[in-house]
Amino acid sequence: MDALVSENGSDDSALLSQVEATIAEARDDLKSMQAEDGHWVFDLEADATIPAEFILLNHYLDEIDDETESKLSSYLRAIQGDHGGWPLFYEGDFNLSASIKAYFALKLVGDDPDAEHMVRARKAILAAGGAAHSNVFTRITLALFGAVPWRAVPVMPVEIMLLPAWFPFHLSKISYWSRTVLVPLLILMALKPRAQNPRGISIKELFVRAPDEEERYLVNPTGSAWGEIFLGIDKVLRKVEPMLPRSARDRAIKAAVNFVKPRLNGKDGLGGIFPAMANAVMAFEALGYPKDDPDLLVAKSAIRNLLHIDDKTGFCQPCLSPIWDTGLVVHSLVEANGSDETGELNRAAEWLAGKQILDVEGDWVERRPGLRPGGWPFEYANDYYPDVDDTAVVAIALDRMDREKFRVNVKRAAEWILGMQSKNGGWGSFDADNNYDYLNHIPFADHGALLDPPTSDVTARCIGMLAQFDSDAYAEPVQRGVDFLKAEQESDGSWFGRWGTNYVYGTWSVLCALNAVGEDMQAPYIRKGVDWLKAQQGDDGGWGEDGATYWEDAEGVNKASTASQTAWAVLGLMAAEETESKSVERGIKFLLESPRSGSTWEEPWHTAVGFPKVFYLKYHGYNVYFPLWALSRYRNMKKGNTGKVPFGL
Repeated sequence: MDALVSENGSDDSALLSQVEATIAEARDDLKSMQAEDGHWVFDLEADATIPAEFILLNHYLDEIDDETESKLSSYLRAIQGDHGGWPLFYEGDFNLSASIKAYFALKLVGDDPDAEHMVRARKAILAAGGAAHSNVFTRITLALFGAVPWRAVPVMPVEIMLLPAWFPFHLSKISYWSRTVLVPLLILMALKPRAQNPRGISIKELFVRAPDEEERYLVNPTGSAWGEIFLGIDKVLRKVEPMLPRSARDRAIKAAVNFVKPRLNGKDGLGGIFPAMANAVMAFEALGYPKDDPDLLVAKSAIRNLLHIDDKTGFCQPCLSPIWDTGLVVHSLVEANGSDETGELNRAAEWLAGKQILDVEGDWVERRPGLRPGGWPFEYANDYYPDVDDTAVVAIALDRMDREKFRVNVKRAAEWILGMQSKNGGWGSFDADNNYDYLNHIPFADHGALLDPPTSDVTARCIGMLAQFDSDAYAEPVQRGVDFLKAEQESDGSWFGRWGTNYVYGTWSVLCALNAVGEDMQAPYIRKGVDWLKAQQGDDGGWGEDGATYWEDAEGVNKASTASQTAWAVLGLMAAEETESKSVERGIKFLLESPRSGSTWEEPWHTAVGFPKVFYLKYHGYNVYFPLWALSRYRNMKKGNTGKVPFGL
């Protein structure tokens, strides 16, 4: 048969043959990774902070585990940067707070302060101002170990638990992750316990001035007038707190415990996230719970479930991602269109359907009373905190698998998603209308991630879901979502990526949604996004975007092309009717030529984010299922010859 030649002069048949062979190999390898019950889960890696905090927790409790800590410390040494400290992401710049925790953890496990790697770290930390200049969460850890006085941290009275919902600060006004981390932390800040620290390790050498002599621990986190006002309020609270009645404090601590216990979440842990779990354990210890207390034991076991350890090294994961991974794998394999004779996809779909939260009203109900639950969590279980993004991804996947079979699941998901739409037309990740921006100016919020406002990427996923289900029935909320996306577009045409790095992720997400709702993909605002995406393509044909792009002065930084980000770009361009473009073809060739083992493309970079500028993530599944998805969609689009992607994602 004569070779097909595309408009740009390439040999389509030869390219498609190579694509087909790669799809087959990657698809079969990915299927082999499936668990017996039908799900997939890949490692989730952050930075030095979480494994360091695991070691710190052990020494706080006097429950030292030398074998595990030896492997975690090997990991910490291996990821130390050339700058002497520790970055927030692969090949990132020095980060003061992560470096302090890593240094402290290594000293706790026995590393000699005069060892070369410790000397380099100490010099870098002191050159950056020393431990007194670390972030609030790090200073709280240091206060618990007696390394700084408690005046080094903002005042957060546990009586916060007693405030009414109308008060300017209330738990319902902050994000779920802030809520679950803060509540047990309030107990610790009230009781001010001291770490056991059985080896008596200190880090006095990391301070430029003696901790007790340091006068300026608290600073305005944003430099705004609001920040100055809140610093003034902190000074007042510091004087008032000791005078608060004991009865109120006792009631507040009880309220905090009553918040934590129902949300302990069994082996999956409070909020499903390490910092909340660790704080819960320390809070129970501070309250005098015996070592065999069932709640304390389950909280500790949840933390150990996060460990990824092999014979020589290991790290502690910030959380587990089975729902997210499985949902995205299903999309990838459905797109790959491999045989399901042994039922891999059906088992996965059944497993996902069984994880839907249908009978627990989580914290989101505070803002949406009366709304029936119907979402999915990110983790194996997290009933109080279903994730809007996961819900959309899973519901789209189930609908693609078998619309009739999963009709009830999909309908409940759509009902919940509709109810979670914010007033501005967008969607946040776990709550609706969680946009009390003034709270990001309080001294405690120096991480800038206290809230969960609507974002372009999550909104795009919800729009795509609703459009795929029934664009006519959901026309009004979909249009409000589209209007939100138009308002969020950057001046250069791109869209911000809240949960993936960064503008490539956001622009891919939005282009898929706009395609799904039937927008004219030749509209000027869409072409502006397409042009931006094309302009970011590297000379090697791939796309890559560094974690530093979340800082305004580093937008556009690209250290290397990656498989996952190239897949997003290609998927976005195909959604914008660019399948036949040279940009897409070059992106496909990059994926075909990139180093790969089975279904795993080589990718050391962090291409996701927990909190911009603060906490980054490396999903070990992103360089597995996204490249396969992009290659499979390319093949399908070329063979289908329709020019339009028929799905919401």
